[in-house]
Amino acid sequence: MARRYNRPRKTVRFAEDEQPETMSSWLQRHASSHTGQLAATALLSGAAVAGAIFGIQALRRQIAVEDLKASIPGFDERHNANGLTEYGAASKIPVPSTEDQRGAALALRAQQGDYDDDLILEQLARNRVFLTDKGLSKLRSAFVVVVGCGGVGSHATSALARSGISRIRLIDFDQVTLSSLNRHAVATLADVGTPKVHCIRKRLEQVTPWVKFDCRNELFSESVASVQLGTWDGRRPDFVIDAIDNIDSKVALLRYCHEQPLPVISSMGAGCKSDPTRVFIGDISSSLEDPLSRTTRRRLRALGVSEGIPVVYSTEKPGPGKAQLLPLPDEEFTKGKVNELGVLPDFRVRILPVLGTMPAVFGYAVANHVILELTGYPHEYVPSKSREKMYDNILANLQGLEEKLARAAGENVVGLKMPLTKDDVGYMIEEVYRGKSVVSGLPTRLALVRWRAPEGGYAIDKRWDGQKCSVFRLRDLVCMTKEEAMVHEREVLTKGVPVEDMYDKAIVQLVQQRRQEEEQYERFR
Repeated sequence: MARRYNRPRKTVRFAEDEQPETMSSWLQRHASSHTGQLAATALLSGAAVAGAIFGIQALRRQIAVEDLKASIPGFDERHNANGLTEYGAASKIPVPSTEDQRGAALALRAQQGDYDDDLILEQLARNRVFLTDKGLSKLRSAFVVVVGCGGVGSHATSALARSGISRIRLIDFDQVTLSSLNRHAVATLADVGTPKVHCIRKRLEQVTPWVKFDCRNELFSESVASVQLGTWDGRRPDFVIDAIDNIDSKVALLRYCHEQPLPVISSMGAGCKSDPTRVFIGDISSSLEDPLSRTTRRRLRALGVSEGIPVVYSTEKPGPGKAQLLPLPDEEFTKGKVNELGVLPDFRVRILPVLGTMPAVFGYAVANHVILELTGYPHEYVPSKSREKMYDNILANLQGLEEKLARAAGENVVGLKMPLTKDDVGYMIEEVYRGKSVVSGLPTRLALVRWRAPEGGYAIDKRWDGQKCSVFRLRDLVCMTKEEAMVHEREVLTKGVPVEDMYDKAIVQLVQQRRQEEEQYERFR
């Protein structure tokens, strides 16, 4: 039998005159020691500093909220802003209205299949007659992504949902503001402060409860474009709508769609526009008199994308008495870097005047194009500029001029190449010099020519065996008519007359301005 051993228990015994140490005596003993005093001092100091920091932060938050309340006209104790917390948020989460609750419940049922298809077809009856059953079927099975849910994007989304599109992904980082209600398609006062993507979903679910929305309350970014424009249940987007008003995001989106490729249409600037009869749909190469379009087109050209993207744009020209981009007050510049005033890096901080009707015109034009494309309904673009042949001629004329100048300098010009392409010619003519001579402003018989003679004389790059190349940069060239270029070649490039003596001050300054613009855009090439 196994033997069991019992381990003797330890018994703590105290001497007759020794008493167990109490908590108070332990604290007294450690408090009297030097180490204990240092530890206690550090602990108390840390607590005091932390308390001071939290107290200052709380005070600052309170002051900021009070300043906000004071800036509200007609503020009194009955105002809703009294409910703001020290963090500037609502003290109570708003309870959805009965209508919102009913709409959400109906949408949930409809998207799970509990909705009579005959009711859907009756609601889409006019589109069904127009597009035929086949066209409407294509529309109902389509998946569209809308990037930018402000004035243009909200109207486009509303039109698509009401027309039968069954899957819509909404991408926008912003929230509904009071000032956006003049142009937003569906937002109400109750939606102020809520994400635009959820505002659109909530309102349109009450109109077309069977439509499925994928809401992405986030900023479009090239780094995650493959996710944001990715598949939904294994299906790629049938169309992408660009309704962004930020240049960097817009260019990144259009470039991504062009490279994938994904069908896309882009809305250019509706701000400062007032004439709906001048709104057109055409290729991006044909868009005129639109600063947002020009900048977007210029950036895309620098990335090798010059055409093939349909856009909605306005040919309306600015003029006396018309709205313009509002400048920042002078006091804002004294506060530091203006870019830091933006909500996000590179986003505009100046107020863009917008007539509330114009984003709707742009939005419905965008949606109309998408519907026609998806259903195969016959339509045609506004003819774009057919100027490819002109670019070829300008390139050939510049080649001849470079050979002539190099030959005069004693160079062998056989096999001479130039560091630019036909696309570069189009970029310089259309984007840098706006399709006009810098001297006379004439838009016909255009040519490119060096602005100044090279300081070291005309030289050819012959560093590589069997290769000879002219040495110049794009910004060294200017746009003139052929007649003006011939005189410029004779007087400035051959005789050496300074351009300051050849042209008046306004022309010299304009060329300098265009050269500086091109220098800024060179980093995007």
